[in-house]
Amino acid sequence: MSEEQPDVVEVVEAEVAAVEEPVDADADSPKVSKREEALNNEGEIAADYLEELLDIADLDGDIDTFNESGRAHVSVITDAEVLVGKDGEVLDALQELARLAVMTETGHRSRLMLDIAGYRDKQRRQLQDLAGDAIADVQSTGEPVRLSPMNPYQRKIVHDAVAAAGLSSESEGEEPRRRVVVLPKA
Repeated sequence: MSEEQPDVVEVVEAEVAAVEEPVDADADSPKVSKREEALNNEGEIAADYLEELLDIADLDGDIDTFNESGRAHVSVITDAEVLVGKDGEVLDALQELARLAVMTETGHRSRLMLDIAGYRDKQRRQLQDLAGDAIADVQSTGEPVRLSPMNPYQRKIVHDAVAAAGLSSESEGEEPRRRVVVLPKA
């Protein structure tokens, strides 16, 4: 083998640079990076897919797309609780289907987030409140606080809230019983 193979890091850095390169759609609009354009595309593909599902199921809902924290987000504004299901199970399934629709169309795995009827926003607020209570307990007692088992999405919200408060946390246990432990300052 006479030619040197590029280092994996070099290849990844080159791909990231290409994705973050600004795209000038037209002279009057602000420049959008290729990454932002890709996220917009993911949101539109998922929105189209979900709109078709709503039509098939004869359910009403408005669909909004936006990008946040490097992810495409799709929000379905509806009062059809059937789309959320018990403990968000239907919502999670619809999110996976929307991600598969994006992957089928783009050939790339998507980290798209779906919210229906404000379920995820409400859940985020509740988890941030739970984290706040755990933080207060840790600060007053100096002892670690173990929370109930959560899925990875829920744990991430709690970890972020704990970090924002200047404390640390870790996950312990095995799925599906994995939980967050909020730790006192060292």
